[in-house]
Amino acid sequence: MGAGMCGAVVTVPGWDSGDSAPQRFLHQVKAECHFSNASGQVQLRYLERFIYDRTEIVRFDSARDRFEALTPLGEPTVKRWNSCKEELQRARATMDLFCWFCYSSFDFTVQDPVVTVSPTKDDPLSPRTLLLCTAASFYPREIKIHWLKNGRRATEGVLYGEELHNGDWTYQIQVMLEDTPQRGDVYACQVEHASLKTPLIVRWERRTSASARSKVWTGVTGALLGMVYLAVGLSLYLRSKKGKGALEGAPPPVYWGTLCTFAEICLALRVGLQSGVRVEKRLNCKLKGQ
Repeated sequence: MGAGMCGAVVTVPGWDSGDSAPQRFLHQVKAECHFSNASGQVQLRYLERFIYDRTEIVRFDSARDRFEALTPLGEPTVKRWNSCKEELQRARATMDLFCWFCYSSFDFTVQDPVVTVSPTKDDPLSPRTLLLCTAASFYPREIKIHWLKNGRRATEGVLYGEELHNGDWTYQIQVMLEDTPQRGDVYACQVEHASLKTPLIVRWERRTSASARSKVWTGVTGALLGMVYLAVGLSLYLRSKKGKGALEGAPPPVYWGTLCTFAEICLALRVGLQSGVRVEKRLNCKLKGQ
């Protein structure tokens, strides 16, 4: 039996029992190519689906390398096709010709990597910092990643992670750098990939945290206020000292809160300056607090 005869035999409801076939029915054949790189290598699965009135009855699955009946209606057809070497060879040839031709027609080398740089610390008390460069969602697999410190390639403390496939044709990888950043140091992650015309560089520079900045500003503000208070106190002290020098030999000042009148206090001050007698003795009224 030739390949054409094997492929022409399809069971239709009513034919086996001798009844006439339905006046209207729909018969479809769909060929599907499923590609995957889940294992790191390109894998192909070919499906040939035979559908009768919106119900799939027969399928060829390259993973099993044979036809399968999905409903009782497809069992007679599957039995004939699996026993026909020509039909099996046709299905395999279709997979090689159709699927691999489609695969070679598409360009899968245009997926740019998404690069991010983030710092982390294993020990909060340690001054050393672990910088993590992550390149994700890139294709093809080949990629070069280097750490740069102040424009020079870093060779010490660099750890390369394993390239991981995402199952959707893309890959991701992480490269770590362990170092002790100093003020002014600039780090950069340089990525070279087939999808990039020029190397992609993502920089990282040590920054002061928000809490540290808040503490610095608090200290600066406190220092400024302290200087202001010091200046005011020194000015008052110098004024009081100058006033004492101008009134040298004068008796101690009188309390402002008194029971004496203003005229009595002035008279007592005048007499006291002339005679050197304390003001309290020259006043007939009583000073508050005496």
